[in-house]
Amino acid sequence: MNQSRVALAAIATLIPLAMIATVYTGRPALQDRQEQEKITVVASFYPLYEFASRVVGDRAEVSSLVPAGVEPHDWEPTAEDVSRGRTADVLVINGAGFERWADDMQAKVVANTSEGIEFNYREEKEADDDEQGHEDAGGGGVNPHIWLDPMLAKHQIDKIRDVMASSDPANTDYYNQNADRFTAELDSLDAFIRSELADCNKSDFIAFHDAFTHFSERYGLRQHSIHGVSPEGEILPQTIQQIIELANGFGINVIYSEDLIDSRLADTIANEIPNGKVLVLSPIEGIGNDEQAAGIRYIDKMKQNIANLKEGLECS
Repeated sequence: MNQSRVALAAIATLIPLAMIATVYTGRPALQDRQEQEKITVVASFYPLYEFASRVVGDRAEVSSLVPAGVEPHDWEPTAEDVSRGRTADVLVINGAGFERWADDMQAKVVANTSEGIEFNYREEKEADDDEQGHEDAGGGGVNPHIWLDPMLAKHQIDKIRDVMASSDPANTDYYNQNADRFTAELDSLDAFIRSELADCNKSDFIAFHDAFTHFSERYGLRQHSIHGVSPEGEILPQTIQQIIELANGFGINVIYSEDLIDSRLADTIANEIPNGKVLVLSPIEGIGNDEQAAGIRYIDKMKQNIANLKEGLECS
């Protein structure tokens, strides 16, 4: 009997405390439960983080494995990163061999955004890259930098939309609307690029690494690069000389560097060509904290690229 009285007294104490907690937080318990029930999405690196964020809106929590401002090609997950990937409801990856660690993460659901794309070519520089010691991050000559082609980015958005609708069917309409809105922006970006590059004196450019293969194929350009599909690795002196000769042969005076890479190699080459200069052509593989704080996003970075590319291609 005494035990029953003690239990009732405890309950009577807990109920007011719970009410006080609700008043203090300003949120009803139901809202807390709804927030806790948001599904978690982990993206591999920046472009996939933004694409996923645009699709899920406020219906899921999205984070990126590769930290802001970190070059993702040679990034390796820590034990904590592996745990995040395994416990997330959805892991969003680029695929095409870019995330070599993805299979080991054993995620619950994987949105492989390159799945379904037909890669019907092999890396033109594969033999040269092997001689220079570059690692083929794409696997078998496939170039994984699909997000730099707005039309292939649309494919990635569709893949994220499909996986989110399957994982969270109650919000399917919401995900569809968000995806449709962003793909419309990508269509506008494609039209903008075609207009800006419609009247150029040159079609050849030298990128820091082989990130713009799909972009170049889409817009009728010819990319040459200092590095292979990864911006890391040793560059031999004869390779530097070959790039200098190539620039002179095509009358190229702009050497493109990247925002996450030391520009000294590009500077060295630019100093050896007439009127040489270095501009940034970002592969948008990461974005700095300052850019995020300024509200700069994927489409902004693409438009910055086009402005710098126009200068190198001598577009009107």
